[in-house]
Order: sequence, then C-alpha cells, then structure tokens
Amino acid sequence: MKHIITSLVFMALVLSLRAQEVRYDYDEQCGCDIFFVDGIETTRDGDRYGFRREDGTVIAPNIYLYVGQFTDGYCKVYLEEDQVGLIDRDGRQVVPCIYHGVDFPSEGRVLVYKDGLFGFTDLDGNVVIPLQYLQAGAFQEGCAPVLVALDSGQRACTFIDTMGRQLFTPQYENLQPYSCGYAMIRQNHRWGLMDHAGRVALPMAYGMMTDLFADTLFFAGEETGMALFDARMKPLTPAVYTWTGGMQDGRIPVQRDGKYGFLDRYGREVIPCIYDAVSLFGLGRAMVSQGDRYGIVDTAGRTVLPMEYECHSAKAEMYVYRDSLALVQKDGKMFYVDLDGNVAIPLYFSDAYQFSEGLASVCYNGRWGYIDTHGDVFLPFVFDIASPYQWGRAEVYYNGEIRKVDKKGRCVKNCKGIIAWRDWTE
Repeated sequence: MKHIITSLVFMALVLSLRAQEVRYDYDEQCGCDIFFVDGIETTRDGDRYGFRREDGTVIAPNIYLYVGQFTDGYCKVYLEEDQVGLIDRDGRQVVPCIYHGVDFPSEGRVLVYKDGLFGFTDLDGNVVIPLQYLQAGAFQEGCAPVLVALDSGQRACTFIDTMGRQLFTPQYENLQPYSCGYAMIRQNHRWGLMDHAGRVALPMAYGMMTDLFADTLFFAGEETGMALFDARMKPLTPAVYTWTGGMQDGRIPVQRDGKYGFLDRYGREVIPCIYDAVSLFGLGRAMVSQGDRYGIVDTAGRTVLPMEYECHSAKAEMYVYRDSLALVQKDGKMFYVDLDGNVAIPLYFSDAYQFSEGLASVCYNGRWGYIDTHGDVFLPFVFDIASPYQWGRAEVYYNGEIRKVDKKGRCVKNCKGIIAWRDWTE
C-alpha cells in the first residue's frame, strides 16, 4: 500500500519521469518485444521499434530506439537516448523528439525538459511556456508549480497559469500541485495550504502533511502523529496517526501505536487499530491480518472471512477482490472466495494468481493452466508456468519455449507446431 505522507519537493514528480520511462528491449527468451494496449501493438525491426493496429495497419514505423506504452492515448518514444517526444494513437509526433524528458499531457499542456530547464508545449508541440524553470510540475486545476532563479541568486517557488503568468511573486521553498481546491505550501520546513486566490488557508505549522483526498480531507502533524482535518481546516481526530493510505469505500486506513485500522470520513475509528496489516477497501471488503493469519472484513468491521487463513505466496496479491473474487490460502492450498466469503471455486491449487481480465492462471498437480470466474477451465493444465493476462495477452512456458496466448486461447507468438491452444490435451 502506498504511504501518502508528502515531504518531498514538488520537482519529484518531474524528475521521476526518467525513472518511470520503460525500456522495452527485445528478449527472445521472454518474447517481450510485442504487447498490446487498447488495440495497438508494438513492432520491432532490428533495434528499432514502432506500432501498428491489431488489423496490421502501421501507425508508426520502426524508427524508435525505445518506446513506452500508450497512456490516455499518448506514448513516449525515443529517437535516441536523449531525444524523447510523444506520439498519439495515429502515430503523429504530438511533441517532437528533441527533448531530454517529457511528461504526458495535462490540461492541454505537456511538461518538457532539456538542458537543465523545464517548460511547456501545447498538444501540437508548440512551445507556449519557454524552457526557463529550474523545476516544474504538471498542471492541475489550472496551475503548475515552478521553481524560479531570482536575481539575488536565491531560488523560490510560485504557480503559473497555462499561459505562463505567475500567480504571485516567487516566495516559497516548496509547492505541491493543486488538489481539491488547495495547494500544499512549505516555508522553513513547515507545511500549510493555499487556496486558489493565493491566500494561506492553513498556517504553515506542520512538519508532515498528506495529499488532499475525498474532496478536502487530509492529515497533518508531526512524525510522532498526525490528525485528520476536514474542509474547515479543523482537526477531526487527535494527532495520533502515523500512516494513512487515502480513502476507498468511505474508509481510511490508518496506523496508531503500531497497529492498523480504519477511520470514516468524520474521523471516527469505525474499525479499531488492532491489526498488523490491512489493505485498502475494494467492493466493500478489505484484507486484515494478525500475526501470520489473514481474513477479510467489510466496511463495518464485520468478519467476511475468518482470520484463520495463510499467505505464503509471493506471486499474487491475496485477500483482495478482482472480478469479485479473492484469492485465499489455507493448509497450503489456494482457492477463491466470493464477496460473502463463501468458497466460489472449490478446486484447491498449489499456486495461483489473482484474476485479471476475467481469467486466472493456476497450478494444479504441478502444471499451470487458466480458469474463468466460474471455475471452468479456459486453458488446460499443460504449462510449466503461466502469467496473468495483461492487455489481452499472457505468456506461457510450454515445451521449452515462451509463447503468447490471446483472450480467445489462441497462440499468437512462437506458435510452431501448435494448432489450437484450447484443444490441447495432455
């Protein structure tokens, strides 16, 4: 689970771009040169990559040294190590490959980086805010945080609008992008909040603060403990919580005195802090554990699955629901339960993954196959290993070869000698 306490400078979002950019090298052993995202396939020719649609129509020739994956209709592509840009689903270079770093579009602007400076282009690649900032963050709620070099040789932060106009004179040591109508501001290592008019809504008096969530809830305090605040900037709880994880299904996971539980949006501890670990809620259910035993509770803290189950597998996220089923383990065997905690798929597997795209890879009698959410066998137990589905494809190891299978059970890579995957018998 993600720890949402924020104490990093706002440029972390930008500087992490380069760490997040994924290089998809061709590897014959894993067959990872081709993958699909929303009907677009990665292609390869030598050491260069491109894209085509699933019907074979080429949308980008194999000219790129590295490619990412499409996100909200855009993909990062590299002509060379230090020449990155963006293409859209038609293969058009929305941002030309002339930058050292590029972000995905946000509010009609694209954050770009070159020669140590940050700026913004529009969705046609035109520079609308010159590369002049020492650091910058993406636009949110009409504003972007930037770090400016002052004439005095000092540095300070301000916000700019989508045309590059400063909202106020640079003065803060740190800013976070706006969220839920407020921006986190820091001065002298203390955090507070600013509204869209530039007024300080919460004094800069806190050593630690979380991002805002669920409209206007947030935690603020010190390392020894934080309180939950509401939109009135008033604390709803004592400053006793040292970990939070956002809110799902109206419940906020928290840590107090080394144990975990859940608050509601009013700060009431509706599920007491008695657990050694918890998950976020999903479909009204959350994983809880005490010692080496695991169970599932609902949003009222009622037991859905008794705390008498195990978790010895490192392969799968367990006790959380995917496709309305949760993978659980007992007496060394894995199976699936429904939202009421009843056994939905009664076969007991020696290993398994969570459901993904309506299918799960499971191991039975030492061999892997796939089942659907009804427990019916989709692909028989003939594989040495089988991955979960992602973007309509899965990888299986069969007869010494890594092969790929689609959602219809057809082999789509390294298929020599294979007639019909779903008709295999062993």
